[in-house]
Amino acid sequence: MKLDDITISKAIVEGFMEDFVDYMDVDVAIGGGGPSGLTAGYYLANEGLKVALFERKLSIGGGMWGGGMMFNKIVVQEEGKRILDEFAIDSQKYENQYYVADSIETVSTLCSKACKAGLRIFNLMSIEDVMIREEEITGLVLNWSAVGSAGLHVDPLTIRSKAVIDATGHDCEIVKVVENKIGPRLNTKTGKIMGEKPMWAEIGEKSIMDNTREVYPGLYVAGMAGNAVYGSPRMGPIFGGMLLSGEKIAKMLIEKLK
Repeated sequence: MKLDDITISKAIVEGFMEDFVDYMDVDVAIGGGGPSGLTAGYYLANEGLKVALFERKLSIGGGMWGGGMMFNKIVVQEEGKRILDEFAIDSQKYENQYYVADSIETVSTLCSKACKAGLRIFNLMSIEDVMIREEEITGLVLNWSAVGSAGLHVDPLTIRSKAVIDATGHDCEIVKVVENKIGPRLNTKTGKIMGEKPMWAEIGEKSIMDNTREVYPGLYVAGMAGNAVYGSPRMGPIFGGMLLSGEKIAKMLIEKLK
């Protein structure tokens, strides 16, 4: 079979543009492809909602790939193991309440099943701004991550969304943009991002579910972004709360949008 380089290039460009144009108007836009974002995307798409996830890095998975200090194992407590089981991700009991899973299997399985459910992932895209209409988040402003890395002045493009999830982790990048644009009007004690506290797994894991909520009309936080916004501790390489947070935010939006 003779292969034509131009045909290959056209197939890539046309295929990508078809997806990108289709997903410029969605039910839910997720910023960040870590465990909470992927889990939320899976449950939302599985309910038939149109969902796009935007990840600024080349790879998705957030910090889960590296496990703890590059030992590619993660820990999940009893409550989170239910979601590992639902995704058919192998885990081994370490001792009472503690389960160990392979970080590579976990990320790749979450990603695969979310995509199969209908989640559309766009990597190498950064969220540099939001659209606000009548004091509600109505969409995202996107640019290629390489544009920012190169320090280029290139105007972005926009997508419309009925709801936005900030699952960007410790940096809570979308909430940070909103605070910078409109001032201290967030749904926190101070109206501002309260900042992530030092690592304390027990408190961090307990807090993450309470912090999974709407932080500004149309904007929701999940995973470590929630703890950073609401001033709770980080929890290190235990990931049950991340998975449960993604599930919770998805259920909230399914109820709201369906």
